[in-house]
Amino acid sequence: MATKTATTLRSSLTLFVSLLLFIGAIFSTHFLFSPFDNPTTGYSPRKTILTPLTRHNHTDTASAVSKQPLKKLEIQLNCTLGNLTRTCPASYYPLKFTEQNEASTSSPPPPTCPDYFRWIYDDLWHWRETGITKEMVMRAKRTADFRLVIVNGRAYVETYHKAFQSRDTFTLWGILQMLRRYPGKVPDLDLMFDCVDWPVLKTEFYRHPKAPAPPPLFRYCGNDSSLDIVFPDWSFWGWPEINIKPWETLSKDLKKGNEKMKWTDREPYAYWKGNPVVAETRRDLLKCNVSEKQDWNARVYAQDWAQEEKQGYMQSDLASQCIHRGLMPLQHYWPIKDKDKCRSIKHAVDWGNTHEQEAQAIGKAASDFIQEQLKMDYVYDYMFHLLSEYAKLLKFKPTVPRKAVELCSEAMACTAEGLTKKFMLESMVEGPSDAIPCNMPPPFGPAGLHSILDRKENSIKHVDSWEQQYWKNISKQQRRF
Repeated sequence: MATKTATTLRSSLTLFVSLLLFIGAIFSTHFLFSPFDNPTTGYSPRKTILTPLTRHNHTDTASAVSKQPLKKLEIQLNCTLGNLTRTCPASYYPLKFTEQNEASTSSPPPPTCPDYFRWIYDDLWHWRETGITKEMVMRAKRTADFRLVIVNGRAYVETYHKAFQSRDTFTLWGILQMLRRYPGKVPDLDLMFDCVDWPVLKTEFYRHPKAPAPPPLFRYCGNDSSLDIVFPDWSFWGWPEINIKPWETLSKDLKKGNEKMKWTDREPYAYWKGNPVVAETRRDLLKCNVSEKQDWNARVYAQDWAQEEKQGYMQSDLASQCIHRGLMPLQHYWPIKDKDKCRSIKHAVDWGNTHEQEAQAIGKAASDFIQEQLKMDYVYDYMFHLLSEYAKLLKFKPTVPRKAVELCSEAMACTAEGLTKKFMLESMVEGPSDAIPCNMPPPFGPAGLHSILDRKENSIKHVDSWEQQYWKNISKQQRRF
């Protein structure tokens, strides 16, 4: 099996995030995804409610009641005054799926998971023969921000470093919601998580015969030259520092924003807005902006997030930015050369403006992928299957670390404030799912994998040849004048 090539999912399953501006951009800013009663704090504390399944007597006097459907189990926050000390209730999660789930066994089987779930096997392929020992896990501590242990359906975390902004907070929050969704189904596990964007486990270091087995390390993105295990981006549950709503809400806003303006009425430019100082490739992108000397068909905006926060995020609402023509790959995006961005962008936009139907089809395919295959149901199922497959590789029985603290929704949300609390309550799973996770598709076979890689490589070669011919034609026209 080859190394990971899941660029469609990567960070966003992470992969994830540059797609969120779907029809709006070639490039996008990396944003890693109910009314409330209290106008000061922005939330209304929830009352403790545990709604059990309704049990019915099958007697003549209760025959009418017995026909009523079972009520769904809902587990709401216990934020009473005595529970604001970051402690977890003794019966926080049900120990197993409820009768409600068992009663639905006669219902149709769950659907097969989207094809990108197959990359889970690829991400874990490197430990298929050796398994994962505790020593391997501990070697991943070098760059990890936290260690997560799940034992008997309860989560424990040992923090090593505070991650940038709220990345670790909302990653852990998302895992807790997955445990609420599938109580008792997540196996015991022990893992290390690094909340920094860029991969650190270089494949080449572990290729030589005497190299040690790579330490398993989870993060939000990966690439073809690294072994980091890709996990869904924290912003699926919200990014309060830049006012990014939880994905359940944001995806609906984006769909509405995308429908506000017809494709043919959009501005015919490549569009990007973000913080350019975080990476050299972003600073290089600024050179592609319009100037007195040159127009590369790009409109690039540097975002000052500190200033934007003071202004109430008025210029950073994603749903209102769907006014530009987007070119996303020959199927979902259009590849741009990293070392020749400006010329590559100009060619891409000119191609889209002269092949309007094809460009619109690319944008629609990307938009459909976002709305249909990156639903929160699939995000939780991806997490469930990834962690389940990872747990199968463990060669040791996970135990709670001495310095770890138990984590639950009460411990995180009851003491949270402002947008952090608002987003947590907005993205909280109310109770166990009434359906089991989607069925994992089989791993890629050698022929299938090579076919995917060949299609990807050939598509990039096609774009490269078109681009070369494009600039040759421009050069000829300029010589004529």
